[in-house]
Amino acid sequence: MYSLLFNPVSLFAQSTSFVFPNERHGLTWGILIVLYPYITGLVAGAFILASLVRVFNTEAVRPVYRLALLTALAFLVCATMPLLGHLGHPERALEIMMTPHVTSAMAIFGFVYAWYLMAVLLLEVYFDYRWDMVLASQRSKPFMKFVYTIFTLGVKDISPKALAFDDRAERFLSVIGIPSAVLLHGYVGFIFGSLAGNPWWSSVLMPVIFLCSAIVSGIAMVFIVYMVTTWFRRQRIDMMCANAIGRILMFALIFDLTLETLDVVHRMYEAGEWVDILRLLSSGYLYYTIFLVQFFLGGIVPLITLALMQAVKMTDAVKMRYYFLMAVLVEVGVFAMRWNVVIGGQLSSKSFKGLTTFRLEMIGKESLMTFLIILTLPFVILFFLTKLLPPWGGHSDESSDLPSGSTPVVGVPVA
Repeated sequence: MYSLLFNPVSLFAQSTSFVFPNERHGLTWGILIVLYPYITGLVAGAFILASLVRVFNTEAVRPVYRLALLTALAFLVCATMPLLGHLGHPERALEIMMTPHVTSAMAIFGFVYAWYLMAVLLLEVYFDYRWDMVLASQRSKPFMKFVYTIFTLGVKDISPKALAFDDRAERFLSVIGIPSAVLLHGYVGFIFGSLAGNPWWSSVLMPVIFLCSAIVSGIAMVFIVYMVTTWFRRQRIDMMCANAIGRILMFALIFDLTLETLDVVHRMYEAGEWVDILRLLSSGYLYYTIFLVQFFLGGIVPLITLALMQAVKMTDAVKMRYYFLMAVLVEVGVFAMRWNVVIGGQLSSKSFKGLTTFRLEMIGKESLMTFLIILTLPFVILFFLTKLLPPWGGHSDESSDLPSGSTPVVGVPVA
């Protein structure tokens, strides 16, 4: 009992019942493949939160619009790193582009990723920040002036007509970006759900579950980044924005938990020949990560707490502490969901009569150390992005209201 409580890795140290000999040599997909859908989910959720401002005119969350865009960009840049690290020969990834294979879901990801990065997210950031970058290039020292000039692609027109075009382009990109974000992450669930030979993965609800949990994790991550950066900048958090994000997160959690519960009920009702192995898996190796972490700490607790916060009066300081804690729990729960799907789906033997093993390495190609390095990198990139392109204040939406030749204020903190 001591080893189970204080050494979680020992949960995966022994096989049970009958497994084939070739299933004792470890799992094909490790923790990097767990990290991959987690990062892409953050991208999709952050972008959808940003799109609420442009597409649905949700003014309450406007203070985090730019921050959500930069968060999505920072994580999208790192989205392929877990896959490249898993390959062993990352240069082989270029084969996707040189020899396209349109019937492969994994190969199609290369094109979806390139489309979303180059044709949607980078362009939206460009149009949103072009005005700010033009003005920054005029005020900066020679080196940074050169950098900002490159970022603007040499386009220095900030007339009302040009800014109006930027605004229309942004709205158009936000509209096409929503289905692109859905496709980017929904395909991950499609890959798992289409594997009929694996009872833990095979489900028509898997793409939708992955997408809903992605939205939840992305909203929670932007919320965390917004609170942390505001605290470090010693500024006041916009409580109208925080309450709006809290409500959106609550409704997203409702949909997510409903679909996950429906998936469990559907599997129990279907009760195929694999039901015994799934029951053994969920009540054994994955018991804590499913019921305690994923459903209870990462789902039920945040949902009830966020619902109560809508009805109970409390000070802003107490609210923000609860919001921060609930957002962190949501992130933990979504990551546990990815772990349960990727790792849990490989623990059941092909014989359906036993469970195989998994041991997490501390150092190595697919180890905890590599996982932490890749997970930390998006935050480092986001830090530098916020230095180059401050996401607080001076939004380009206000540019069209200024007279020609007037100078906007760039990077003013939101009080």
